[in-house]
Amino acid sequence: MFLLLVLFAVIHSGGAALRPWAEELVGPRLWRIIFAIVSIPLAAILIGYFLVHRYDGARLWNVQGLTGMVPLVWFLTAVSFFFLYPATYNLLEIPAVVKPQQRLYSKGIIRVTRHPQAVGQILWCLTHQLWIGSSFMLVTSLGLIGHHVFAIWHGDKRLKRKFGPAFEVLKEETSVVPFLAVIDKRQKLIVQEFLRPSQLGIALAVGLFWWSHRFISLGSEAFLSSWLGELLG
Repeated sequence: MFLLLVLFAVIHSGGAALRPWAEELVGPRLWRIIFAIVSIPLAAILIGYFLVHRYDGARLWNVQGLTGMVPLVWFLTAVSFFFLYPATYNLLEIPAVVKPQQRLYSKGIIRVTRHPQAVGQILWCLTHQLWIGSSFMLVTSLGLIGHHVFAIWHGDKRLKRKFGPAFEVLKEETSVVPFLAVIDKRQKLIVQEFLRPSQLGIALAVGLFWWSHRFISLGSEAFLSSWLGELLG
């Protein structure tokens, strides 16, 4: 699991680092397609492997029977998704239908934290570590959190290189730690910025995950068995 996480981190963060030069060489659309072709299958394998093996290793604790644990885990997981998938990008840029562009965002979830995906991933890891309690999950959590801590530094470095003084202004007005910039009066939350159709989409996705959770393990086992069977002949 740790090796898969390292491989994904190298490809994902490496692809982000190569983006300025790759886009000049092959264009933004083709580079986005190449990046997706490489990273998405690896992400699918990573998720499938995690689902099959999440209870492997030593059981460090078991709190699943405690009163209120199920709603707590689901609530925190839902919150993590609202950080993981904020409405700060054009969805049509992901499959390169629209020309991908790099922008500075300063509204909505960015007022809460400058790195919402990292915060969402860390919260997801902590929540699932609490629920699963295995040593395998601990390795997964440490690997993912380590990657996203690096991504915070790496992302700021890339934005500073591209946007210069404009990013420095954004950095001064925002924080990595959630709500810190709001607490010390550098930011002000505007509720209307969070009332977007995409947020409803995230809520529906969370509901779908809740409903389909019972089938996820079976599906991931079938996927890995089929994939490994083809790979090994």
